[in-house]
Amino acid sequence: MSMLLLKLAAQDLLTLASRRRMVPHLAARWRHFRGLDASESERSAWAESLVSLANDLVAAGRGNVEMIVECAATRDETDRPGDPRLIDVVLVGHHPENHRLSVQLVELKRWSTVTRVERATAELVDVPGMENKKHPALQLREYYTAFTSEKGPLGGLQFECGGFAYLHNATDESVRPLIDVDAPTGAYARVYTNDGREELLCDLRRNFADTGGASAAEILLQGMGLRNTPLLDAMIWSRGDDTVFTLRGRQKVVADQILATASKVLPDPRRPAFVPDERRVIFLVTGGAGTGKSAIGLQIKAELESQGRTVKYASGSRAFNGAIQEHVGYGDREFRESFSYFSSFVTPPDPRLDVLICDEAHRLRDRSTSRFWKPEQQGTGPQVDELLDASRLTVFFMDEGQSVRPNEVGTVGLIEDAAERYNAQLLPYGLREQFRCGGSDGYIRWVRATLGVTDDIPGQWEPDGLMHIEVADTPEELERIIRTEALAGASARMVAGYCWPWTKPLGDEKRLEADVRINDWHRPWNADSESFCENDAPPSKIWSVHKNGLDQIGCVYTAQGLEWDWCGVIMGEDMVRRDGRWEFRRGKEREGPEPGVKRVAVPGSFDPKVKAGSVNDGEFARLVRHAYNVLMTRASRATVLYSTDDETRAYLKQLVGEVEIHGLRPTWENLPQEARIPHLPRPRRRGKRPRKNRNRPDATGSDPRLF
Repeated sequence: MSMLLLKLAAQDLLTLASRRRMVPHLAARWRHFRGLDASESERSAWAESLVSLANDLVAAGRGNVEMIVECAATRDETDRPGDPRLIDVVLVGHHPENHRLSVQLVELKRWSTVTRVERATAELVDVPGMENKKHPALQLREYYTAFTSEKGPLGGLQFECGGFAYLHNATDESVRPLIDVDAPTGAYARVYTNDGREELLCDLRRNFADTGGASAAEILLQGMGLRNTPLLDAMIWSRGDDTVFTLRGRQKVVADQILATASKVLPDPRRPAFVPDERRVIFLVTGGAGTGKSAIGLQIKAELESQGRTVKYASGSRAFNGAIQEHVGYGDREFRESFSYFSSFVTPPDPRLDVLICDEAHRLRDRSTSRFWKPEQQGTGPQVDELLDASRLTVFFMDEGQSVRPNEVGTVGLIEDAAERYNAQLLPYGLREQFRCGGSDGYIRWVRATLGVTDDIPGQWEPDGLMHIEVADTPEELERIIRTEALAGASARMVAGYCWPWTKPLGDEKRLEADVRINDWHRPWNADSESFCENDAPPSKIWSVHKNGLDQIGCVYTAQGLEWDWCGVIMGEDMVRRDGRWEFRRGKEREGPEPGVKRVAVPGSFDPKVKAGSVNDGEFARLVRHAYNVLMTRASRATVLYSTDDETRAYLKQLVGEVEIHGLRPTWENLPQEARIPHLPRPRRRGKRPRKNRNRPDATGSDPRLF
């Protein structure tokens, strides 16, 4: 999960506080992060101390300096025993003289008096009403080491870093033991009281320039693991040979264990004559959207291939596979063929693969079938069995909350039953850290609560500086925002609930009908085609990555597994708000203006997969909720919502609240230069790539449950 509660410039934090939204946001994040409610003392400390520090920054003319509140140095703090080290505030900007990254680590204390503990040094003091406390500089020393060490977020960067404790309720005399001659010293050991406020203002000016706070914070967030390279861009940078993912925390644990297990149960490609180990192992990795499942899968694929293993990467998503094959592996046949579909293993490969990686395993079907296949080509047994028959070691990545079709049977129980049938060792792992939606687990929870995917009570969205959301008044406004960002350099797409008929390309010219019709605004769905259509409209499998995809509207089936900087989400009338609850509706069609074209007769869902004859009302509601959950979690920076229903749109506006807070809206123009990462075109066509075998040492580490 994100190791911070809030990231805002000082001036924006004061705006949030003035609207009485800062403390509720921090409290909600605290409960999710710590698993318990923030105490009244903690809440009052936020309200008093954070505002005091922010006011001082503004008074010093440094309101642009970013305040990162209650954060840990890296996500890997979760690997430490006990609670992670959370520092009160990290101030981030640029140094006014050398323009390097400038960071100040801050401990906020509301102590008004302290006395020295008898026969103790100044490192231990007595605070009235509390037990003995260490000098704040001792805490700051730990934080300083964590941030500036080789593995910390400042490692390898040119930076200025220091720290101070701020006791805004105290005087120098009332806390003399903290500032006496024998107090701890160091770049992180300064102590300011109310008497020293002018000195603090001078030091803030000396340490921070009056511009560039957001740009500096972006650099630090990247070091903390809260800004990741988009998946497709990472793959293109590596040209499919090795990914550039940096796995962290639980991700790294899972990847290392898979690699270590492969080295034990698979034959050594360098010594093929050795008798192979016959044990079967199944990994089941569960986690919500954006927890890095695909990053792990693609990383272990590259690592295993480099060892000479036979590996395939299977998915139930044509959009995901199409984007990888066409946008990343363009012109590289071997790379393209290493990606396949769950239905590709009706006949098991001979010889069996070493490893089969099954992404989006919640999309597994009961059987592998197709209306285009001959009877003898259809699957006769469970699809999960076909996947297990195809390889020695199988890895399943699953999120049951993203199941959007009634024939998707992938569940934890399904994999557990299959492992028992195959007498295989099942190793389950869960992921929680959030890497999508700007690393904002708060946004993910807000979406799920708002849609009723969870039982949490929906609340007002509280900006956290990581993810942005707003509600458009018209579809024209939504499209204008998305197009503006796309043309400026961001990645962006428009998607919608399946609430309009979907016409196949018409005529020899393969014209796309403008099926998505909202008043006078008409746009086509992405092309239901395997080839390009009129006006160079891309086929559905590469709609998400082709530049002309901006002219069409995608749905959950072409968006699942992918992400963009900005995503415009149109909610249709399959899910509307009535009398304080969600109401779900099926639509009816009528004849359109020409053969093959349909129009809406009764607004609602037109998804052929969830017709009344296919699913009951309860299952229909669940699948519609899940579909919008997928659509609303495709953006890495900002989501723009629009509902065709007036009452629903008003409800969403009420939950989202005001959105224009200074420069928080992450438009391409407002983004710091460091965040303006241009999205890469697909690579040029190239020749056959020789198979690698770098004879890397086997992964180390073991799991006592397995061996």
